[in-house]
Amino acid sequence: MRLEKLIARSRIVELRGSDMKSTLGEMLDVCAQRITGLKRDPLLRGLLAREATMTTYLGHGVSLPHVRTKLSRRYLLAIGRSRDGVSHDGSESEKSNLVIMLLADEKSRDYLQVLASLARMVKEPELVRSLIDSEDVDQLYERLLAGLSGMQVRRIPTKQNKMNRLMVREAERVAKGADCDAIVVMGDTFTGGIDVTRWTPKIKSILVTNSVPDGSDAFTTFAEVIQVRSFSPQRLAQVRSAILVALTRGIITFTDRLCCLGGVLGSNQFDTVGVFDVEREFQTLLTGKTDLLPDDVKPEVFERVIAVATELGVEGREGKPVGCLFVVGGTPQVEKFVKPLVLNPFFGYKDEDRNILNPFMDETVKEFSTIDGAFVIQGNGAVNSAGSLIQATDTEHMLPSGLGSRHAAAAAISLEAPCIAVVVSASTGQVSLFRRGVMLPLTEKKVIASKS
Repeated sequence: MRLEKLIARSRIVELRGSDMKSTLGEMLDVCAQRITGLKRDPLLRGLLAREATMTTYLGHGVSLPHVRTKLSRRYLLAIGRSRDGVSHDGSESEKSNLVIMLLADEKSRDYLQVLASLARMVKEPELVRSLIDSEDVDQLYERLLAGLSGMQVRRIPTKQNKMNRLMVREAERVAKGADCDAIVVMGDTFTGGIDVTRWTPKIKSILVTNSVPDGSDAFTTFAEVIQVRSFSPQRLAQVRSAILVALTRGIITFTDRLCCLGGVLGSNQFDTVGVFDVEREFQTLLTGKTDLLPDDVKPEVFERVIAVATELGVEGREGKPVGCLFVVGGTPQVEKFVKPLVLNPFFGYKDEDRNILNPFMDETVKEFSTIDGAFVIQGNGAVNSAGSLIQATDTEHMLPSGLGSRHAAAAAISLEAPCIAVVVSASTGQVSLFRRGVMLPLTEKKVIASKS
């Protein structure tokens, strides 16, 4: 769903209260004035109950309270701005200047995806600061729509534009000559968003970017737009990651040939054109098969696991390297080879609250990554357990030298069950994917300095 469809000027308010209870009450009052049958008090109790169970503070002065209920529409969004800040549980250390309240109908199937999209939107510090510093709610509304529509685009020098137009024309020529099925454009080459207003590609085009605003021109110019985190700073690895995500979403097939157009991250300059045969890139991992993902694993769950694993590989936890293992999909078969090492921290929670697609699960998963053992995750994203010992053994499969027990367990369980295993190496930070016992590195190894 496009986020701009959820935003209404009439549901953006200046907050008067200083605590979350009064703030949510104000926002519900505004919604109730225009939505008949909205039951304010039960909704307020539900929002506060969730707040008491799990904080909805995202950082950067932003909170995202949310609840599911019976509504006459799929979603209802309200936004409040407080210059002085709204406290959480009486705490003065973390105050929210921007409160985004999401009410979702209990039958909405893409609830977690919408929640995640909202969380991604407010992870841009510059956008958040501009919203908080708005002169009034009218300006806040305009800035929010401008941010979503990609209107703030950095101007590119004329010389660079000329070079970029040349590269685009050559990419189309190469794609036609090599009989490519699509052109893949690495959009993060541009710092302010790629200017596509003058480009009318003659073959299927795919934009790959870390952050694409809803409503931007990219949705009309490109046949497909996929938002994907760069799993590696190396450009060839970025292309491979983009192809991997496009495969899992069904945007391309294993028999496709792609022409990729890119440049140095943030340089505003295309400088590379390459041709990739998808099957050749992934033939080792596929081992003669064409199903990269197990049948029960949703593509968005796979992408979220990879993103969390990559963040752990790059950042570690509290400055220290972290090694961990995620086993995704095939849960009934996987559970036969699992033994708990600790009390399960996810036991007793609703699937929705322990789903890895839930943006409020990020810190929880990262915190429990320091526990020995694996995360066992259902194909729909619900985290079954953490700190689990994988008892599957594989005496015949050979792994590259230098890999430890965590990689061996990942290889073995991916052979025993229809699942995907993702490993973060504690020693190198490298993120690797295992499918049917075959390893595919998603990031390069990095050198982690040892303490003297």
